[in-house]
Amino acid sequence: MTTLTADIPYATAEQIEKLNDLIKDINTAMFVTAQPDGTLRSRPMATQGVDADGHLWFFTSTASGKVHEIQDDQHVNMAYANPDDNRYVSVSGTARIVRDRTKIEELWNPLLKAWFPRGKDDPSIALIKVTITSAEYWDAPNGTMVQLYGYLKSAITGRPPTDVGDHKAMRL
Repeated sequence: MTTLTADIPYATAEQIEKLNDLIKDINTAMFVTAQPDGTLRSRPMATQGVDADGHLWFFTSTASGKVHEIQDDQHVNMAYANPDDNRYVSVSGTARIVRDRTKIEELWNPLLKAWFPRGKDDPSIALIKVTITSAEYWDAPNGTMVQLYGYLKSAITGRPPTDVGDHKAMRL
C-alpha cells in the first residue's frame, strides 16, 4: 500500500477538492459526537455539501440529541464508506449549530421534507457546520481481484503488499 502523509496547518484548494471528490457520491456519513459521559454516539446523516472553505454542512432539528452533544463538546467525526469502490474517508473537526436562513435556503433539498414536513421554514430546522481539522482516506482504485492477488502475493513472499491503494492523512 502506498502511504502518503501531509501535516498542513491550513486547507489548500486542492485538499478541499480532493475531499469533495472522495465523498461527493457517498450519500450517508456516520456522524459521531461525544455524550457528556464521554461515550461516542454515531448516527447516519446526509452531507449537504463541502463549501469552498472546507466546511461540511448537515441539516438537523434543534430538538435533536446531537445538538445538545455538540453544545457540550464540539469535536465530531464523520465516517464515509463506499465499499463498492474500496473508498473510505474519516473526517474530524469541530461543529457548531447555525440558524442562518440564507444558508438553509441555499442548501435546501426537497427530499429533506421527509425529516422536516413543514419544509425549510420549519422553526426547528438548523444546520450543523463542521470546520474540518483533519481528514484521512483509504482509496484502492484497483479491482477486488487485483487487491486479492496483492494480498496473496504478500502472504507467499512475506513482504507487504504494494500498489493496492492509496492512504493519506491531511491536516486541514
